[in-house]
Amino acid sequence: MKSSFYVLFLCFFSLISYGQKSDYSVLSIADSLKENANAVVRLNQVDITISSQRSMNTKNHRVVTVLNERGFDATEAFEFYDKSTSVKSIEAIIYDAFGREIKKIKRKDFKDQSVVGGGTLFSDSRYMFLDYTAVSYPFTVEFISEVQTSSTAFIPKWMPIRSFNTSIEQASLNVTYLNELGFKKKEFQFTNFNVKKVTDSEGQLSYVASFIPAQKQEDYSPSYKDLFPKVMMGLERFHLEGVDGTATNWVDFGKWYSEKILSGTTDLPEETKTKIKALVGDEKDPVKKAKIIYDFVQKKSRYVSIQVGIGGWKPMLATDVDRLGYGDCKALTNYTKALLQAVDVPSYNTVLYGDSYKTNIESDFVSMQGNHMILSIPNGNNYTWLECTSQDDPFGYQGTFTDDRDVLVIKPDGGEIVRTKIYEDKTNTQIDKGAYSIDENGNLSGNISIVSEGTQYSSKARVETMQPTEKEKHYKEYWDNVNNLKLGKIGFNNDKENVRFTEDIQISAANYANISANKMIFAVDVFNKNATNVKRIRNRKSPFQIQRGYLDTDEIEINLPAGFSIEFIPSTLEIKGKFGEYKADFIKKENNKLLYKRSMSLNKGKYSNKEYDEFRLFMEQVSKNDNAKIILTKN
Repeated sequence: MKSSFYVLFLCFFSLISYGQKSDYSVLSIADSLKENANAVVRLNQVDITISSQRSMNTKNHRVVTVLNERGFDATEAFEFYDKSTSVKSIEAIIYDAFGREIKKIKRKDFKDQSVVGGGTLFSDSRYMFLDYTAVSYPFTVEFISEVQTSSTAFIPKWMPIRSFNTSIEQASLNVTYLNELGFKKKEFQFTNFNVKKVTDSEGQLSYVASFIPAQKQEDYSPSYKDLFPKVMMGLERFHLEGVDGTATNWVDFGKWYSEKILSGTTDLPEETKTKIKALVGDEKDPVKKAKIIYDFVQKKSRYVSIQVGIGGWKPMLATDVDRLGYGDCKALTNYTKALLQAVDVPSYNTVLYGDSYKTNIESDFVSMQGNHMILSIPNGNNYTWLECTSQDDPFGYQGTFTDDRDVLVIKPDGGEIVRTKIYEDKTNTQIDKGAYSIDENGNLSGNISIVSEGTQYSSKARVETMQPTEKEKHYKEYWDNVNNLKLGKIGFNNDKENVRFTEDIQISAANYANISANKMIFAVDVFNKNATNVKRIRNRKSPFQIQRGYLDTDEIEINLPAGFSIEFIPSTLEIKGKFGEYKADFIKKENNKLLYKRSMSLNKGKYSNKEYDEFRLFMEQVSKNDNAKIILTKN
């Protein structure tokens, strides 16, 4: 028996070994690296050579074992290119679970397309990517590429771990550069990770990261960008969009960007200038002028999505946007600036990281940063910020995409780091006022007015543009605590002047209350029940973050059914703590009426992993009380 088993094992091992690259076999991956992982990065070698102010070469050799369908993005098998950047070589090899080569993808087999569908503005901005459909899992992708660019203003960040649930066998960075270019770097979050700086001498820099298990994304975790190791790099002497630049501080950088990159991009046809001047008329106030022009841009143009850095850093000519009626963030921002210029309103291109997750421009690291552009208009000692890509945003409203972060304002006399608008917790409000009735059969009918402001405006106002079926789906998900929900009349008032969105909604629900014998039981909170499920996480590792706070207040009149009296009503509950405050009152009134008053505030902030259980308990108490029930007895 033992002898037969040994022969079978040898045959099986020989079959696996034949024609395989043993390094890429899934069997050779340590079990600890498979735990919590969707993909394992076997090798990620990045070699950057900066041979002059106008020449940077980047070679990538990346081997990733994809364990399941959620892991394919970790292959990162793509390259962007444009008129200043060329893909010198690109290829990929696919291996099966045992490391046997099953497919070779040459350059001609990569998909090659524009970074945005259609449009002549961005015909030079393209990318090549691996389009591979897995037959089975796991499999391994080996990706090799070489890219040459004349743009040295933007050196890609080195991030050995670029996502949760991805483990690392080995990743390395090797940079060779000329000392006279003023190379600089900044390291982040190396603690608790196996990352070593191998070389840091004149003209050379190298790091190695090895054997890093996959990191689980825990609820309320900060972004991986703020948790995992990262190295930013830059040059004091650089090249961008065909222009050499030198900058050691933000003032010089902004002056260079304004004079060399933005200059000459805001010319407009005389016909358009005449139209805009007529539109503004005799208005003298700069902000009111800007509001008129912002409305004009919103109605005339549409946004074509393309990140700054991919589609270049020089805005398209304002004349092109005026003629075509579309553009990316740089193009629309610059177009709006040109229109304002025509009526003598100063404004400044502003570079930032646009995302609902707040990310700052690193103010102590002068370099090309950001992925988005907005417009800033000086307004006394402050700025009015315009999101020029939106056809719906109120004038000066930032919402959750560009609020509360450090940005770079580019003025003719230099750059300036400024904080965008901070929406304080207590200004992010939702005010609910309404009433509902329960009849003797337990059926519910009611109406509610929901008024949202601050950052809550942006999440609510989008409902107005939904199709009827989408609206119904939205509200049934919003009130998923109400079984048999039926929507009646729905009305909206979008007050863009005051950035206030009101929803007036009628609802009904059969058998909302449970009736048993002579008892009727139902949950008091119909309209704004906090259903946030904060998971219990044993041995939490990461800190947690509440990105934005808010304040909800509710006042609901409840008409109880005739022939019933109150047997039990929940007690008033009040909670105060570092994470927020909660209060719920249940007030008996005459004529079988009940007044339910509730307020809930949550405080933004960054908290340690040790405070998570306290936060979870706070939210659990809120959720439990929001589900409090009233008991009625039939007379």
